[in-house]
Amino acid sequence: MAWEKGRGATQNSQSARFNLPQRQADGDWLDAIPAIDGPLPRRRTQVTVEQPRTILTRNTSPDIAFDRSINAYRGCEHGCIYCFARPTHAYLDLSPGLDFETKLFAKPDAAALLRAELGKPNYAVAPIAMGTNTDPYQPIEKDWRITRSLLDVMVETRHPTFITTKSDRILHDIDLLADLARDGLVAVMISVTSLDPAIARTLEPRAPHPLRRIAAIEKLVAAGIPVSANVSPVIPAITDHEIEAIVARVAAAGARDVHFIPVRLPHEVAPLFRAWLDTHYPDRAAKVMAIINDLRGGRDNDPAFGSRMRGQGVWADLIRARFVKARKRAGLNPDRITLRTDLFRPPQGAQLSLF
Repeated sequence: MAWEKGRGATQNSQSARFNLPQRQADGDWLDAIPAIDGPLPRRRTQVTVEQPRTILTRNTSPDIAFDRSINAYRGCEHGCIYCFARPTHAYLDLSPGLDFETKLFAKPDAAALLRAELGKPNYAVAPIAMGTNTDPYQPIEKDWRITRSLLDVMVETRHPTFITTKSDRILHDIDLLADLARDGLVAVMISVTSLDPAIARTLEPRAPHPLRRIAAIEKLVAAGIPVSANVSPVIPAITDHEIEAIVARVAAAGARDVHFIPVRLPHEVAPLFRAWLDTHYPDRAAKVMAIINDLRGGRDNDPAFGSRMRGQGVWADLIRARFVKARKRAGLNPDRITLRTDLFRPPQGAQLSLF
């Protein structure tokens, strides 16, 4: 299958992990047929409404700093080839490849579900993370505005939230974020994987230009919103040469700190990533995978708590040491941002709102 400009994955094969018959997902047979009357049309993004019964996802992972999160969307149009959330599309009998970035699901009832959750008598307040699985500010947020509706609830209830995104579309909600920031109720993390637009175009093809993300950091900081940068994933022999430059650039933009994770390739992400390397970096594909295998204990992926976020071995130690030095050189603060929980007020019920 030929690479489609503007998309990340170079294939769309289905997974057989859930005892589903292994097959080629819809569309691949068309790609294999030479066009008779010109090139085949590009895939259009499709959005399906999803109506979940609950909106908060709970976790007990010891290496994750939050215990609850919200994902307004399933799938992500940014098309980042390394995205560890791609395998979730296999649950729907869709491909973690091109389906993940073209067949999206939106949850328009998310704000109502959140209000109901926060209104429960036994609800215990703790920061809610957004952007942990798919980006809350991916392109379809422009029309659906689900993330903004969730922030409206956070403002109303004075509930703390962490937001991770690689999109400057977050600036559309700077009014709500500044409101929360005045009370220490929000922190934002902007992902900057590469400063090289040529790398970014294939690595994360529908995410905003790296310089727009840097500019977003500056504008958020100017509005009084605490911002950190996320240099994740670090991909050996593809982006690792930029570590020092990225750290210096985000620090100059006002980021308080910078975090990183070596590239992770769980489940179907590994073959998708290998195919991407063969297409875009055939000259170093074997080298990249050899280093990743060294980082991951001889495998494409290490799912173990702790090491999955840090990597192991000489390469992991080298990357970590470079970040430590770059952080110090840039004068960044490694302290974790703590959000307030004492200002929370449950949403008004239907009867109270009449008075």
